[in-house]
Amino acid sequence: MIPFNIVLVAPEIPQNTGSIGRLAVSTGSILHLIDPLGFSLDEKHLRRAGMDYWQKLHLCRYPDWDKFLELNPGAVLHLFSTHGKTSYFDVQYVPGDFLVFGRESAGLPPELYVKYADRLRLIPMPGEFYRSLNLANSVSIALYEALRQTRSVWDSADVSADDLPGQSARS
Repeated sequence: MIPFNIVLVAPEIPQNTGSIGRLAVSTGSILHLIDPLGFSLDEKHLRRAGMDYWQKLHLCRYPDWDKFLELNPGAVLHLFSTHGKTSYFDVQYVPGDFLVFGRESAGLPPELYVKYADRLRLIPMPGEFYRSLNLANSVSIALYEALRQTRSVWDSADVSADDLPGQSARS
């Protein structure tokens, strides 16, 4: 099975990251964390939210965005933001794509909005008052849309994460 890749850029809240780790394990996805993290990976809130799934998680950690790109050449990126112009409904996802999310308090680093303007995805919020969704909820929404679109692939795929470019050489 070819997994999707969930990328969190400088996440701040351990419970969100724990829940996203649990989601990654449950969907066969890979979780990529880009420093700085706002917590320790040993933190009890992280482990509690991830429960006993955390030890089964395929986790990759990077010191910065440039190292992430270096170790994932050719990565197809979808950056999720309230600044996006393209609805996540209007994107065609392919297994192996990277779903990128920013920190809870400020979103993605400003330079990514400029560099990847054509890759920004919006999760519509039609309510009268909104600012943003919870990070774990946003990841779930986006990942399950990608899984819905590619569900026929999951039954027939005979490929593992190690078969994807750059997937086996990470720590």
